Amino acid sequence: MKKKLPTNCLKTTLLSMAIGFALSACTTDEDKNSANLAQAPQPLSADRTLAEPTTSHVFNRNVVWAVNVGGEQYQAIDGITYQADNLKLTSNKGSINTIKGSQDSELFKSYRSGDLSIKQPLENGRYELILKFAEPENIATGERVFDVYAQNKLVIDELDVKLARDGKHKSALVRSVHNVIVTDGQLNIELKASKGQALLNAIIVRKTTTTSVQASSSTTSVNLAKPIKSKHWQLVWSDEFNYQGKPDSTKWSYDIWPARKVNDEDQTYTDRLKNVEVKNGNLVITAYKEDYNNANYTSGRIHSQGKGDFLYGRAEVRAKLPAGQGTWSAIWMLPSNPFKYSTSCAQDDDWQGSSTCDAWPNSGEIDIMEHVGYDMQTIHGTVHNKAYYWANWEQRKASIEGENVEQAFHLYSIEWTPNDITVFFDDTPYFYYSNESTGWQAWPYDHPYHVILNLAIGGAWGRAGGPIDDSIFPVAMEIDYVRVFKATP
Repeated sequence: MKKKLPTNCLKTTLLSMAIGFALSACTTDEDKNSANLAQAPQPLSADRTLAEPTTSHVFNRNVVWAVNVGGEQYQAIDGITYQADNLKLTSNKGSINTIKGSQDSELFKSYRSGDLSIKQPLENGRYELILKFAEPENIATGERVFDVYAQNKLVIDELDVKLARDGKHKSALVRSVHNVIVTDGQLNIELKASKGQALLNAIIVRKTTTTSVQASSSTTSVNLAKPIKSKHWQLVWSDEFNYQGKPDSTKWSYDIWPARKVNDEDQTYTDRLKNVEVKNGNLVITAYKEDYNNANYTSGRIHSQGKGDFLYGRAEVRAKLPAGQGTWSAIWMLPSNPFKYSTSCAQDDDWQGSSTCDAWPNSGEIDIMEHVGYDMQTIHGTVHNKAYYWANWEQRKASIEGENVEQAFHLYSIEWTPNDITVFFDDTPYFYYSNESTGWQAWPYDHPYHVILNLAIGGAWGRAGGPIDDSIFPVAMEIDYVRVFKATP
């Protein structure tokens, strides 16, 4: 079936595009008391959210409850005010002297440990939970493993905070859960350990709303659960994949690479139709177990550099992800001028995979979606830059628990302004990164980027959960559409 494009001007509740602002929030004593568990047994109303921060954006909008677990009241860089911990718990409180990997390091310095049972009166409805963790001890991976339940449903299975944070302790981990439904006037969150003690550093509870840019059949406006401020968006670039054969050459180019060029990946990328094909209304990138070009696996990687570059706006990609241990799929963005902030490269250097050219991470990277097959239902969003990347333990990232991502199409999207970057899964914002106004080292996101779609096999992350499972091949990632919007006055 042919897919219909949204009309050029659409309304939705999205980020403010004002270039300058102060990140702060205003809460009155009455607001704080009404949301405090120890002082307020009545359910929190989803229509009476915490006082809106002075800078309202899609990440902090509709937050009804936030707690700095084990700590004092805290004002976060995203504008959310966390209440002091007045939870009726007997679990131990702890502290961590140093935290890496977060723009809110102070928030992660306090925690509670032990089996936790948190009960919060809350109006019936659908909610999203953002849970924050940091491993305080330099223990071996596997020494602290626990499950998280919401409304008596397992929502995070066998979480090992250190393993999930790339084997690093004292590094911030943010994990979101969506589609939590309260029907009895009370939110119930439980953490139960199978090894060691569970721990928790902070909680955000947010009322579910709709943010995606979608046109109805009879109007150009978007139906929103609770619009706070609408914005017009104009479609400026897209591929609906309503054709057959190779990807549209006016929109996409191939990367044709050998194995091991980047990330120690095991596949070679080709431009063959069997690896990258448009059919049945979708772009299909398929990986095979085969000997080709001195590699044991083949796959595809395409990009829109020079053909779909954009600076600020919203990008949406509807995709179904591959299944199986050893897959590493990605929907992401790189700078169209990779040498913008490089200091050690010659112009036109083959910079990707280079050990001498610092175009990466200096000029930046934005990951709309990354997924590894050994952790099947976890979706990751990340930014990389000179100040904050994996080599210095400071990588800024978050993840969300998906649902049937290998069986159904889901929407992966980003909103990018001069002030911040927000990453979404199915309309749920789960990763927020703010422009600290400290220079290009932390914000190289002030020049055009382009979209990349690829399916890697193995590599450092793809093999982190164990060897590649050769029984899964051929395996594919399918893309329904790619759409880029810009904000209009």
